[in-house]
Amino acid sequence: MPFEFKKCADENGTIFDGLFEIQPKVFGDARGYFFEVYSEKDFIEAGLKVKFVQDNQSSSSKGVLRGLHFQKEHPQGKLVRAVSGKVYDVAVDLRKGSSTYGKYYGVILDGEKQNQFYIPEGFAHGFYVLSESAVFAYKCTDFYDPSGEGGLMWNDETIGIDWASVAPDITPLLSPKDQNHPAFDLQNGKYFDLNAKWIGK
Repeated sequence: MPFEFKKCADENGTIFDGLFEIQPKVFGDARGYFFEVYSEKDFIEAGLKVKFVQDNQSSSSKGVLRGLHFQKEHPQGKLVRAVSGKVYDVAVDLRKGSSTYGKYYGVILDGEKQNQFYIPEGFAHGFYVLSESAVFAYKCTDFYDPSGEGGLMWNDETIGIDWASVAPDITPLLSPKDQNHPAFDLQNGKYFDLNAKWIGK
């Protein structure tokens, strides 16, 4: 199989249902490299029966932090990777009733390593650029819906993402929108159910 699929777990060993770090097999020599980014057959065999309908790509400079984003009525599963450069990528479980509800998982995506991260529907997502620049690409399981945009505060204390641990000497650069997302309410917040259906206000 040209991919290695790793299930993601928290510090106690609890699995984030549906969350995978994926390492494709990269074939390289003096001329360059080749690898498969996605194969429906191999993903289904690994338990990821997903259909992608949209591909997105962005370019960001060092210190740019994008997130934490999600869509309400049309939640997106995302297969994300750094085409070039390096980013710290984070997923936050917003599925009420999940064993990892309110917890996050982070992975460094590296354009040289070519590792990928699959984030299922019902998660908030964000990334932080660690290299001088980064080209970031992701495949989505649903179309972008601007009317259903949602977001969480990037430095919310309840979630407690330790951005500084991966980039202690970088100052985060955020858009005005990303600076003003609401805080996360672990006890009373209504976000998604276990099937990633929006149950928020």
